[in-house]
Amino acid sequence: MTTAVSSLLATLPGDRYTDPENFRREQERIFETAWFCAVRSADLDKPGAYRTVQVGRESVLITRNRRGGLRAFLNVCRHRGARLCTEREGQVRRSLQCPYHAWTYDLDGALTAAPNLTRMPDVDRASYGLHTVALREWLGYAWVCLAAEPPSFEETVMDGVAERLGGDEVIGHYGIDSLALGRRRTYDVAANWKLIVENFMECYHCATIHPELTEVLPEFADGFAAQYYTGHGPAFADEAAGFTVDGGAGFARLPGVPDTHDRRYYALTIRPQVFVNLVPDHVIVHRMFPLAQDRTVVECDWLYAPEVVASGADVSHSVELFHRVNLQDFDACERTQPAMASRAYRKGGVLVPSEHHIGDFHTWVTEQLAGPD
Repeated sequence: MTTAVSSLLATLPGDRYTDPENFRREQERIFETAWFCAVRSADLDKPGAYRTVQVGRESVLITRNRRGGLRAFLNVCRHRGARLCTEREGQVRRSLQCPYHAWTYDLDGALTAAPNLTRMPDVDRASYGLHTVALREWLGYAWVCLAAEPPSFEETVMDGVAERLGGDEVIGHYGIDSLALGRRRTYDVAANWKLIVENFMECYHCATIHPELTEVLPEFADGFAAQYYTGHGPAFADEAAGFTVDGGAGFARLPGVPDTHDRRYYALTIRPQVFVNLVPDHVIVHRMFPLAQDRTVVECDWLYAPEVVASGADVSHSVELFHRVNLQDFDACERTQPAMASRAYRKGGVLVPSEHHIGDFHTWVTEQLAGPD
């Protein structure tokens, strides 16, 4: 017996995108419990380099220690709770010093000095180091998790990527951890983070708002996104020489990309806040930083073979294609956000068949928030 599936499936109700209390629960139960892609490892290029990142309700400090490893800590001094590093990024020589009372920590988070500390022999310095945050490096990025007992990185991050791409070896073809940053753009989007995820997951809108993208990927004009399928990558248009804004040639294929993946585009969402776009000659990575129920900062990296970046090659044509896609998508999300508070959307909207996979995302979000306060 076959069970019919309705053409229209219900979405989340509107208040899931506007209610500050719901956003607080998402911060607590999603962003503060899952693995969160924080910084590109190469941005912290030498000992003492640091960057602060907002993860849920916490400021997380990530730095490179004297041995060249990355460490992550809550950005809070153990003395009276002052913000330890107030700048978004920076460089210190050997230690991190609180600007309030000068409590000082080494790059592994250990308390090393404080005014009059020698007069307090009963203070165990080992007990007053910075609070450590779990950290893993993968795909050239540092991922952090605030949970006291982090979930399996392999099961919650890597397995999802393998499932979407049709094999755990596929992501490795692109050698993302060895690529170089060609361009970075930051977008401050006046929309809830879930609207951005939903937009990236579907292509029902592509024929309407993405003329440049559908010229290069004509399959997208039919409304089915790459993420609707397992292991599928839409083919470039016959007349498109590369994944560029004008269809012109890009760069040489990345050395690990096989013939089966040449002239194809693959996209995937890594819950809760990462998008990865794979094309033969470069990779685009989006990291979302949800800051409020109606504000999300998105940092987008265009990554190329190191020799392309070192040569000073003009990457603007490939950057411009997805930069336009980003602007078009984020404008659509910002137009949608105000309506989430409308009485017309109190019970939500609907998903058409080409968007049904978004329902899995809605189910996942709902499951994360379930349970007592």
